[in-house]
Amino acid sequence: MKSIRVEEAVGTMLAHDLTKIVPGEFKGAAFKKGHVIRPEDIDELKRMGKNNIYVLELKPDDIHEDDAAERIAAAAAGDGISLTSPSEGKISFKAAVRGLLKINLEALETINDIDMVIISTLHNNTVVNAGKNVAATRIIPLCTDKKNIEAVEDICHRLGKVVWLKELASLKAGIIVTGTEVYEGKIKDKFGPVLAQKLTDYGCTLTELAYAPDNKERIKAAIEAEIKGGAQIILVSGGMSVDADDVTPSAIREVADRIVTYGSPVLPGAMFMLGYRNDIPILGIPACGMYHKITVFDLVFPRILAGEVLTRKDIAKMGHGGLCQNCESCRYPNCTFGR
Repeated sequence: MKSIRVEEAVGTMLAHDLTKIVPGEFKGAAFKKGHVIRPEDIDELKRMGKNNIYVLELKPDDIHEDDAAERIAAAAAGDGISLTSPSEGKISFKAAVRGLLKINLEALETINDIDMVIISTLHNNTVVNAGKNVAATRIIPLCTDKKNIEAVEDICHRLGKVVWLKELASLKAGIIVTGTEVYEGKIKDKFGPVLAQKLTDYGCTLTELAYAPDNKERIKAAIEAEIKGGAQIILVSGGMSVDADDVTPSAIREVADRIVTYGSPVLPGAMFMLGYRNDIPILGIPACGMYHKITVFDLVFPRILAGEVLTRKDIAKMGHGGLCQNCESCRYPNCTFGR
């Protein structure tokens, strides 16, 4: 760093914080380390008694932290993301819409392996509301060699954006509650209202809440009726275990064109089933969906709303973080479940 007259400092970068003191009113940094001096700053600096200041001497290939952050953010941010202005060298990525947060893990890890560059994010596949802070970036020092920023831009060009959002579609959904005891009115249905509320929470429309006894053909007919009625996704609850009376999995198998999985490495949600009839997802939801606030359903459903066609591999990956801790007060998604 070097000392120069304040009149000659426009366009240079402060080497340290400059403290302003107003007796009885204020004491703090009026200008922070790394601030680039502007013409309008000169009079204020003189009022602070700063006729000479220490500034950084940038090399020809150096780039200031604010400029670096802007270039990193522009390269890394994808659809559905808005960017803040730099603040002390940091730029935040905000969700522009409600949606499913997607993180390119390969690109993220490769960028964070570059010297003096960081990007921090929330977890992949997190549902976020508009305005949520989902990521941030900065460089570690006040300036860095531009080759580091060019490396970030090259990674994003080769591997794709790092952070983006998929909007959640508002689908028409049908619910079928199975179980002879519910169908015949021997016990009150408590499953249907729980699922209906989840549909509302995700902005979906309930086309019909139907009931079927523990009879494979009747369940198949109910699913067919939902499809004919225009349902874009079907939730079939109950009868998902291996008990003799539980025939829901067999019914789904015979109606679906393909089955992705029967069983998931998520607790609660081990007896979950996912199949497709053409492009209509059919979800078999075990009894845990009635008793537990958060289950495998909450990991799968938003991804379907985001337009993802899930594979068996996608479900298998859910085992890592798939164990709910059954906290006394549920904090999901601010917890380890599904992470």
